[in-house]
Amino acid sequence: MDLKLWPGKPYPLGSKWDGEGTNFGLFSENATGVELCLFDEQGWETRLPLTEVYNFIWHCYIPGIKPGQLYGFRVHGPYNPSAGHRFNPAKLLIDPYAKAIAGDVVHGREIFGYDWDDEKEDLSYSALDDSHLVPKAVVIDESFDWEGDTHPQLAWHKTVIYEMHVKGFTKLHPDIPEALQGTYAGLAHPAAIDHLKSLGITAVELLPVHHFIGCPGFLEAKGLRNYWGYDSINYLAPYSGYSASGNTGQQVNEFKEMVKALHAAGIEVIIDVVYNHTGEGNHMGPTLSFRGLDNAAYYRLVEGAPRYYMDYSGCGNSLNVCHPQVLKLIMDSLRYWVLEMHVDGFRFDLATVLARETDRVDTFAAFFDIIHQDPVLCEVKLIAEPWDIGEGGYQVGQFPLLWSEWNGRYRDTMRDFWRGTNETLSQFAYSFTGSSDLYESNGRRPHASINFITAHDGFTLKDLVSYNHKHNEANGENSRDGENYNRAWNCTAIEFAATQALEAGASAPCFDPCAGDGDTDDPQVQLLRERQQRNFLTSLLLSQGVPMLVAGDEMGRSQGGNNNAYCQDNEISWVDWGLQHKNADLLEFTRQLTGLRREHPIFRRRKWFQGRAIHGSQVSDITWFNPDGGEMTDEQWKVGHAKAIGIFLNGEELPYPNARGERIIDDSFLLFFNAYWEAIDFVIPPRFQGLQWIAILDTAEPKFVESQGIIYTKRKNIPVTARSIVILKCLNGHPRSL
Repeated sequence: MDLKLWPGKPYPLGSKWDGEGTNFGLFSENATGVELCLFDEQGWETRLPLTEVYNFIWHCYIPGIKPGQLYGFRVHGPYNPSAGHRFNPAKLLIDPYAKAIAGDVVHGREIFGYDWDDEKEDLSYSALDDSHLVPKAVVIDESFDWEGDTHPQLAWHKTVIYEMHVKGFTKLHPDIPEALQGTYAGLAHPAAIDHLKSLGITAVELLPVHHFIGCPGFLEAKGLRNYWGYDSINYLAPYSGYSASGNTGQQVNEFKEMVKALHAAGIEVIIDVVYNHTGEGNHMGPTLSFRGLDNAAYYRLVEGAPRYYMDYSGCGNSLNVCHPQVLKLIMDSLRYWVLEMHVDGFRFDLATVLARETDRVDTFAAFFDIIHQDPVLCEVKLIAEPWDIGEGGYQVGQFPLLWSEWNGRYRDTMRDFWRGTNETLSQFAYSFTGSSDLYESNGRRPHASINFITAHDGFTLKDLVSYNHKHNEANGENSRDGENYNRAWNCTAIEFAATQALEAGASAPCFDPCAGDGDTDDPQVQLLRERQQRNFLTSLLLSQGVPMLVAGDEMGRSQGGNNNAYCQDNEISWVDWGLQHKNADLLEFTRQLTGLRREHPIFRRRKWFQGRAIHGSQVSDITWFNPDGGEMTDEQWKVGHAKAIGIFLNGEELPYPNARGERIIDDSFLLFFNAYWEAIDFVIPPRFQGLQWIAILDTAEPKFVESQGIIYTKRKNIPVTARSIVILKCLNGHPRSL
């Protein structure tokens, strides 16, 4: 190449094409030299030493370099792992600010900075060149016609989230062209969007789309791949493996087209981001980007032993969010995805790691302060996974204003209630009403609680009611991986006996914990499993807070009991669209539930229940009842293993106006929950017996029951089948002062 190297500018970092040439900028505080490496179509490399350095940013401008140009960096400096430095110019490094990356990392000994065969392990040095195994960054043309696209900015209380995998959602979809299946373009296809709209989904939460390491060596040896993508190696480039149009920049426009199509359908895009660690792993991991660029700056190293990494994620390392340049990288990444890629929010994986300025979690850390004052990021949806594996890492309910959280306690409470092992009804009540015990005291609203029964990590909904124990044999680790305590129940009779014995104060009989796991021909077990799925979905979609469904749960998707399918890029993880027909009743039931939530603001309040009358009806906004119609007493809330409760929701007592400032009045509802193994007759509370109530939902039935026209009044008993929910709607006004 006949190239002219001009000084250029230190900012912006990464590569920036201006129509005539390209500026390059790379941060490295401890480097002694940096080479920009350009690759032609045949893979030939041209190395250009950078001589301009400003604030530790090595930079240049090259006229004539156009979009599509492949490049990387080689960085010189001390190779001294014991001092925290791992510079090795034999290793081609990925630009952390690259907007596109062409292809995947190919596993091989060359990508490691040390000699595999040396007994000194990572203290040794490898001079093997790895440029043939490392994907190249790509100069892109950032222009794009958004055709007036804007962020939907849907209010939190109207949000229904659908957690999904870009590839897994469409890979098997029969109505999407094969060339588009498993891609951004596939998700933008009308067939995919129609399904989301029919479900009442308002936001998709995409598993990681930042470019990640697709096939680490330990998985490659077992013929498996990194499917979930929680091993980021860049924070600005969309993963090229999900692109149908190409990987030399085309993936960027394809992602934008996907966002534009979803926005046109009124659906927001939230992406799962992994800023807590990178895919380079621990001290024995490969040198692909950050480690070789400036290990001591980008990673948190063990004080007094900087050869090793602080590991709060369980993935080998932790990004050094205390370093201003690392914090800048994260913030630049977040703003880029909002401003340039038009995403609407972020779910932060292991978010507590970002709050560790020391070993202690501090939710007033600089990371949160910076986001709160940022004019772009303070207006998007921010969701924390509020835990990590470090000491004090479980921080559910502790995040500051602006943040919503995956409510792990809600998940555990609902699972325990429906399998009959809840300790008291009080925790169920808190969870169903938005978890005010977690979020109200610091000024947050019910939407701070992202409610979920299942997530990508763990059992699917179908498996939650079909397995007692994980079955992860396909992962090649003899089922040692994955969560052991799942609060799952396979609905077989043998556990009925165990539950009943415990409640009677006797010792539970011994039995094989896996007995009855998986498919069964027993019609009673099949019916109970179907009913339990409806119970979970009803509880989730009618709870206060923000519900999150997992792709395929609405159709009874199973992973065969695998609760850690992170490496299963195959039919185990992909959505089986044949289930639309096989489990059509469950799918329709879910659609009706989201419709019920959408139509009735009583199920998606913006403010907390107050337990009193607000607008003068003399009837509380919410009241809790025993099956006999009497109000719950303080003592009854504390009774262990209570399994039945009635709830009155007053549609006349919504304490806020609509967008026009008008008072909101909704229907009133009675909800009867029976998690007991026998049927219970509920009584309409005396004060409401003068009204007419119509049954609209009974989870003992596969479909909504309002069409059956069953009306209740006075002291007529309401039969509630074992382990089911019945919901009544008031037909003739409101209770007022009855």
